[in-house]
Amino acid sequence: MPKNKATFIDLLVELPWWMSVLVSVIAYVMMAHVLPSIQTDNQITSMVFKAFVIPAPYIAAMILLAAPFAFLNARRRAKQLDTQRNIQSVRELHWRNFEELVAEAYRRQGYSVTEGGYGADGGIDLELRKGDLLTLVQCKRWKTQKVGVNVVREMFGVLTAHQANHFIIISSGTFTQQAIDFAAGKSIELIDGPKLLALVNDVQVSPQMTIEKPKVCPKCSGELVERTAKRGPNNGNTFWGCSNFPKCRYTE
Repeated sequence: MPKNKATFIDLLVELPWWMSVLVSVIAYVMMAHVLPSIQTDNQITSMVFKAFVIPAPYIAAMILLAAPFAFLNARRRAKQLDTQRNIQSVRELHWRNFEELVAEAYRRQGYSVTEGGYGADGGIDLELRKGDLLTLVQCKRWKTQKVGVNVVREMFGVLTAHQANHFIIISSGTFTQQAIDFAAGKSIELIDGPKLLALVNDVQVSPQMTIEKPKVCPKCSGELVERTAKRGPNNGNTFWGCSNFPKCRYTE
């Protein structure tokens, strides 16, 4: 997904609220006390250092303003994870909220999570760290489309280029058999819809997830997915169709 550039305050809002308080204190001490106390033979430099005293409280206050927003943002993410009930509610999330959901789930598992939501990431949406291990994550909020082998092959290249220990591809949908076969034996983990639900359910404060077995197509054994008719007499109505469409046109 395209990502937007973020300001320094935007980045603070993504971090725990106490980080804003810490940065604010450090900025004030540096500008109001440390820099003005530095002795230098250059009068211009000395004047500049002393001039930092004037804007110090205002800049510190601006940074501190990020703290309540960071606190509310953390509460929102926690609530977003704890209120998910089924795969349909997950698939209805905006792609950015989907990434936040996954990030929060791993954060509750004890990982240090860095979200790659700002700038070209080369396929990396999240970085997970636990000890010396680095795990990269790509999120695919796909409702019906299967994640193919080309995506997995590309992420294997990213894994190698970044010298990471592990790569996880998470989809709210499914993976093709070719993708599953390619990932086998490699440091790549594929998490489909049912596995994602189990992951979320395990870290919810009060487990809410309804984990249902996927409906199977009786003709080709593919997964049946819920679709909405876009034309004809049943326009607007939902139905179950085979995920292998158009090869298999079974519906119910």
